[in-house]
Amino acid sequence: MDAFYASVEQRDHPVLRGKPVAVGGSRERGVVAAASYEARQFGVRSAMSSAVARRKCPELVFVKPRFEVYKDVSRQIRAIFSEYTPLIEPLSLDEAYLDVTENHKGLTSATQIAQEIRTEIFRQTHLTASAGISYNKFLAKLASDHRKPNGQFVIKPGQGEAFVEGLAVGQFHGIGPATAARLNRLGIFTGLDLRQQTEAFLRQHFGKAGGHYYLIARAQDHRPVRPDRVRKSIGSETTFEQDLTTYEDLVGGLLPCLDSVWEFCQRTGTQGRTLTLKVKYTDFQQITRSRTTLGLLSSREVLDTLSRELLTGLLPLPKGVRLLGLTLSNLASAADLQDQQLAFPF
Repeated sequence: MDAFYASVEQRDHPVLRGKPVAVGGSRERGVVAAASYEARQFGVRSAMSSAVARRKCPELVFVKPRFEVYKDVSRQIRAIFSEYTPLIEPLSLDEAYLDVTENHKGLTSATQIAQEIRTEIFRQTHLTASAGISYNKFLAKLASDHRKPNGQFVIKPGQGEAFVEGLAVGQFHGIGPATAARLNRLGIFTGLDLRQQTEAFLRQHFGKAGGHYYLIARAQDHRPVRPDRVRKSIGSETTFEQDLTTYEDLVGGLLPCLDSVWEFCQRTGTQGRTLTLKVKYTDFQQITRSRTTLGLLSSREVLDTLSRELLTGLLPLPKGVRLLGLTLSNLASAADLQDQQLAFPF
């Protein structure tokens, strides 16, 4: 979907159309969750602090997020997908991989299917979507960004390597700014540079991920579309208007994150074994602290106890805390838990 959250707000509030819109908190410590294309022209991006966004675009209009509305629209879109294929792998509320090799309508053109889906999305939701069509997931993802907004692009068999070699490594899906900088320091700036490295060299510097980089530099990606993809973690974080400086402040500040994580666990029947605390200090230094248990974290009280222990490990605080986050991982689904006796041994 194109600028999904912001586009929903512009759809539902005509006064916002054509204006630079940011979905997120407007407070000094707020964060942009999504930006309209009008805002992006000023350099406003998701995950940017609201203060920086406002400096870049003084006319920026901030809108509070309405996640239930976004979820409802996402369900509409997924229903459209399901008319074509059962092989749908959601990445988020606004993005998914579809395998249409075999499809309900018996169509032989993936390009036609993408066009039909985009047309139907617009008819039902009055929102635009972009599509990438190719013979593997990596290339399809790259192609989906190539004609945004409201477009589609095809990378045909035989075109993958040529398409990849001219891209900066920072444009590769799965290579973030920090990894791109590491690659640059090794003299690797483009897909062609990456392809010229041996797999041994890439694994030496990037571990298991190096093997993946070796393949995608050659436009190879053997991952199937997995409609049953298991969620690996659930997390929540809060940025505070004023720095937290005491243990009591930390406990209170982490409470909304704890509530959010446990609500997900209750709603889905999921439990986990690893709890990770994320801390961002006033100078933007970021650290994490984790604890993995032998048994599953089976109650809110257990999560609360463990989170407090992680918070205690921060003391004495070297400086104020501007953000706290909590993530539960090593998850087990409700089905996994049916025959297990839950415990909490450390």
